[in-house]
Amino acid sequence: MTLLTLGINHKTAPVAVREKVAFAPDSLPAQLRQANSSLGIDEIAILSTCNRTELYYTAPNDDPTPLLNWLQQVHHVELGQLQSCHYSLSNEKAVQHIMRVASGLDSLILGEPQILGQMKSAYAVAQEAGTIGPELDRLFRQTFTVAKQVRTDTAIGENPVSVAYAAVNLAQRIFADLSTSSALLVGAGETIDLVARHLVDAGVKNITVANRTLERAEALAEQFGAKAILLSEIPDELYKADIVIASTASPLPILGKGTVERALKKRKHDPMFMVDIAVPRDIEAEVGDLNDVYLYTVDDLKDIIEENVRQREHAAQDAIEIIEAGSADFMRQLRTLDAVSTLKAFRHHAQEIRNQELEKALKRLQKGDDAQAVVTTLANMLTNKLIHQPTVQMREASSVGRKEVMTWVQELYQLSDQDLD
Repeated sequence: MTLLTLGINHKTAPVAVREKVAFAPDSLPAQLRQANSSLGIDEIAILSTCNRTELYYTAPNDDPTPLLNWLQQVHHVELGQLQSCHYSLSNEKAVQHIMRVASGLDSLILGEPQILGQMKSAYAVAQEAGTIGPELDRLFRQTFTVAKQVRTDTAIGENPVSVAYAAVNLAQRIFADLSTSSALLVGAGETIDLVARHLVDAGVKNITVANRTLERAEALAEQFGAKAILLSEIPDELYKADIVIASTASPLPILGKGTVERALKKRKHDPMFMVDIAVPRDIEAEVGDLNDVYLYTVDDLKDIIEENVRQREHAAQDAIEIIEAGSADFMRQLRTLDAVSTLKAFRHHAQEIRNQELEKALKRLQKGDDAQAVVTTLANMLTNKLIHQPTVQMREASSVGRKEVMTWVQELYQLSDQDLD
């Protein structure tokens, strides 16, 4: 069985493609089970964030075609488009990749901490769906251990940054004094929580949180002295916002061009700064065509993020060493487990020979045969039967020039040069 990773991320595809293959959280358990049953995959987990969709699974071979076809059917994306922007990794490369992802080394912002929590959530969802087996379970557990070590032993997590931080940082570049600006946050998840914290740290005092459920919005708003509203109230509140940052799991846009146009008229065309960090997008792309709107997506944040990457490159080198050691250790564990079944079969084979010859010897003793002769025969028969098949195989290997077999036998039985004379 092969360990595999198949994915599409911010390095291989633009947001317009990534949003097409994103999995909605509420549908993920059913889709995991569907992949498990329809493709005959024993184990599978799916990580789906704004910057990546990755599938971790086991399969008899490393051909990604069946899973690409399944993704095409599930998301109704052209197969050629998936083939042109996907990556597929197997065994140790797949292990190193998932460890890099969990440690934040493959993120849009190097070292961002949110991805580890998202990885743990993907693991938990797959566990609940019943698609995690022993191999992926071991892989995820080792991955979490390595990611924790990276956080503890390197400076990769210092001066914490994220997509949320980058969005607020961009707002600071546009507005001279954020303390006089009003912000509307669409969504109430972890990313918006981080956005709110960064906005408050930057001096923003007037914040409104809009969410599908008012209770969730109120819980978040209470932490920052903010106002909570429903998504349906956004058209009436939008004109008050200088800054709009959206991050929901909605499959369809929350803000359309018409709604924003009406808000701009009320603002007398006072400019609005908008950041859409959701995948699929929360703000229609056409909103960016409006004269008084500065609309940015996650892909537009790359320049800001690159500055943070440079600050963390040294720590990343230390992290890579930890990951390489962790993945090598994991592969050693796998190879050891692979040997267990062979070792069991080898021991069972030897025990069968022993039991057969012992039974013959006991019957001869019961008949009154000479004990010394019985024991000598037992020893000879055990020796002959235990070495017969290996001897046949060694002769066959030698006849076709497989010298390495002889080397293995010498190593297995610790045969010295003196023994070979």
